[in-house]
Amino acid sequence: MSSSSTNPRGRKRAEPAASLNAEQPTTPDDGRIRNKRVLVTLAPDADRVLRKCRELQIQLQQAEPMPAVAVIPEGIPSGIVQVIEQTSGQVLEGIEVIALRIAHQVLKSKDGFSLDIPSRSASNQVYVKEWDRIVLGDKRAARTFLNVKESRKSAITLRVMQLLHAVLSKRIHITKRDLFYTDVKLFVDQADSDGVLDDVATMIGCTRSNLHVVASDKGLVVGRVTFEEDGDYIDCTRMGVGGKAIPPYIDKIENIKSDAEFVLLVEKEAAYMRMAEDRFYHRYPCIVITAKGQPDVATRMFLSRLKAELKIPVLGLVDSDPYGLKILSVYMSGSKNMSYDSASLTTPDIKWLGLRPSDLDRYNLPDQCRLDMTENDIKTGKEMLNEDFIKQNPAWMKELEIMVKTKKKAEIQALSSFGFQYVTEEYLPRKLREGDWI
Repeated sequence: MSSSSTNPRGRKRAEPAASLNAEQPTTPDDGRIRNKRVLVTLAPDADRVLRKCRELQIQLQQAEPMPAVAVIPEGIPSGIVQVIEQTSGQVLEGIEVIALRIAHQVLKSKDGFSLDIPSRSASNQVYVKEWDRIVLGDKRAARTFLNVKESRKSAITLRVMQLLHAVLSKRIHITKRDLFYTDVKLFVDQADSDGVLDDVATMIGCTRSNLHVVASDKGLVVGRVTFEEDGDYIDCTRMGVGGKAIPPYIDKIENIKSDAEFVLLVEKEAAYMRMAEDRFYHRYPCIVITAKGQPDVATRMFLSRLKAELKIPVLGLVDSDPYGLKILSVYMSGSKNMSYDSASLTTPDIKWLGLRPSDLDRYNLPDQCRLDMTENDIKTGKEMLNEDFIKQNPAWMKELEIMVKTKKKAEIQALSSFGFQYVTEEYLPRKLREGDWI
């Protein structure tokens, strides 16, 4: 990105290079009518609109960073599982240590072998208020080969470890589907091999991504950010209207650079495409990200790295329903399935920008755009009111209480009732200008 102007804090701001798909008919030599893009530049009111966002950014830059392995707060079990980033060599060594331990058990006893694995059950999930994320507790479970109920799971665990050793030795990555198809008769269901990956990561003490087994890419990113992906230079303002797929190999991303003022985290792909096509990121310099619903590991890791390395705010735009808030909480506090890796997968202090229950009246959303919550929606909303991460944020509690009381929900696309570009031309600029996030 070329630099041509300076923002109030002295940082260089890149001159917009991409363009908006606005219809501008032109007639070429053959007489056909074509649509030509109109260059999108910084909005005239950008400094005024982004003033509060810049204040938030300064607060982030002055805050103390959270260490990779933080000091355990008082009252939290000392044996909680905290995994760390490891090299391929370190993970290989971890697998070999477990293999040697198994060999010693087999040679010394007729009872076969037993694997000591941290329990990932729901009862072993601990929410740490000081870290604002879920971690894996200190409970452990034995997986014994000679136990009829556990013998198949033990065999799957050893087979997965064998395959991981081969992958790491070759310094390559494979997908979870690749892993499953190496021994379909043993695994039977991909859920079995997928679950064992998490068990192996907790036994070794490494992150899931360190195992070099990834899911297919799902997330998308567009906007004012550049990076190197396995040596290739990527400029996310020049990746077409749809932006760039977030690669599953996050460890291969280096040299992240940006002049963005904030990251806009969008729940739905439809809303993301509106931002992308309107080149919203040039009018108000930002990075737009979506995981198209429930977030995948790669998108969560990428978002976490963006905030940690760029030190800019992350603002969430989700549906005004319990599931939109749940998705935001996964990005922010982590998921129970992967609580052991929450340090690298969570992005603390994401601000809930919209669409919030209070917005329905504040922006006079038409009645036909307000949907009745189902019984299951209401039940989920009430359950979330008892979640620790909601309780510690009174503003979130108030919004969720409004939702449960009114029994109404709405999707981001409901704002299109005011015009297809209302969200990028009116709603978001107003939200940013007023600093209307919680």
